[in-house]
Order: sequence, then C-alpha cells, then structure tokens
Amino acid sequence: QEQLVESGGGLVQPGGSLRLSCAASGFTLDGSGIGWFRQAPGKEREGVSFISTRDGRIFYTDSVKGRFTISIDNAQNTVYLQMNSLKPEDTGVYYCAADRSWGVTTIEPMWLQEWRYDYWGQGTQVTVSS
Repeated sequence: QEQLVESGGGLVQPGGSLRLSCAASGFTLDGSGIGWFRQAPGKEREGVSFISTRDGRIFYTDSVKGRFTISIDNAQNTVYLQMNSLKPEDTGVYYCAADRSWGVTTIEPMWLQEWRYDYWGQGTQVTVSS
C-alpha cells in the first residue's frame, strides 16, 4: 500500500529551525515530483516547496525563499524540508504529496495544482510561537 508519512513537526520559537521528513512506502519517490504544502488555521492550503526527482528542479513559494530548503535522500526514500528562521506565520499543518506523473516538460506553475498529486501524507503540525 502506497503511503507518505510526515514527521518532525513541533513547537519552536521564532527564529528557530525544524526539519520535516516525508517517508514513502509502497512506492519509490524516484521519478515523482514531491511537494510540501501547509494549511494555517482558517486559511486555504498553500504550496510551500517542490522537488522534481527527474530533473532536479526545485521551487519555493516566495515567503520561504532563503529560509527553507527541500532535499531528497533516494536511499531512504525520503524527502526533507529544512526550515530555518521560522516565523509565526509559518505555523500550520504541513503535508507532503507525490505527483507520479510529473515530467521534465511539466511547467513550473503546475506544482501548485493539488489535483495533480496521487498520494498525500496525514500532515505534521508546526507551531512557531514564543
């Protein structure tokens, strides 16, 4: 059974760091596009970052550029999201998702289209507060 499991969330003070993990089972992440999304209380879910395993393209939403880093460990079948200089507005439930049909010709804006993703994790809570 294909599954994504996020971990690494928690409570952190502003300016702190967390590293989220997204572990896949039942399928290999290699060949997929992997996105991180988040949903703050009372707000719609939004795209945070994306990595294409086929060609290495990486995308970030503007609000996290320079602070967050996405990476993949193919041996561990896991994608990571390193989050530094965290702000209260980064608070939310973070989800990872896998797009099995992402290709080298898929245009950048498509990573934000949630309908593209075949598998979603259950989410991990990130709270940034003093």
